[in-house]
Amino acid sequence: NGTCEVFEHRSSLGHVHHMFIKREIPIKVDGKTYYDLITPYGYGGPLILNYKMGRKEDLIHEFEVAFEQYCHNNNIVSEFVRFHPLVENAIDFTECYDVTLVRKTIGTNVTCQDPFMDEFSKSARKSVRRSLRAGVDFKVTKKPDNLTSFKKIYYSTMDRNKATNYYYFDDNYFNACLKFFRDKIILVDATYKNKVISAGFYFVYGDTIHAHLSGTLTEYINLSPAYVVKYATVLWAKDHNIRLIHYGGGTSNSEQDSLYRFKKQFGKNTEFEFYVGKKVW
Repeated sequence: NGTCEVFEHRSSLGHVHHMFIKREIPIKVDGKTYYDLITPYGYGGPLILNYKMGRKEDLIHEFEVAFEQYCHNNNIVSEFVRFHPLVENAIDFTECYDVTLVRKTIGTNVTCQDPFMDEFSKSARKSVRRSLRAGVDFKVTKKPDNLTSFKKIYYSTMDRNKATNYYYFDDNYFNACLKFFRDKIILVDATYKNKVISAGFYFVYGDTIHAHLSGTLTEYINLSPAYVVKYATVLWAKDHNIRLIHYGGGTSNSEQDSLYRFKKQFGKNTEFEFYVGKKVW
């Protein structure tokens, strides 16, 4: 419900790139419209692209001053940032924002000798083997042409989990993903009797895979196909010189969160810290 905008700060000290969604605040003051900023779905925040050695803190201060003026000029009141756990840009901007640790996120370290043995929990490995023995197979599609079967599985999962409308990405969203990022997408399917019963939608960038969306058809949950999707992704990653698969965190801050505990089964040794930042500009 806003517009995606980018603020660039360039000087002799370096370059900061900052992407955000600008949303209208539904209260006018003296007839004026004001705005609030938020990180696009997932992770982001201001990013230092380069800086002069020994002058990073000065560059950050410059950015803060310049961005405050930008916000003043554009009636922007406040901002909520979801910093990126892998980039660790929260560390750079602790003096600029009110930064808070929210939760841990999980990843699979693919560089270890055998990620399946070293990173998957004993129960996860057991589920994968049982599922494969039951006849569940898998396939990985690079640069997919369409997301029709994935969308069906994803929506059924959102229905089962009684998700809010926020998570029901529409056709426009998925079409845009293919239009702009097709070269960076892999679809990982778990199949049973030639039918796709579980699937994961991943972005691949450099030596990192980021898990974006996933789902499983309700009637096949007993076959644990979601575990096979994770297993297949690790095999593909190992073959393609991927260093890390990042899954994100749970839906809450609790270490007992069911989604966090599920993801933890695939990264028992690999965690990252997810920070948010708040600022009234």
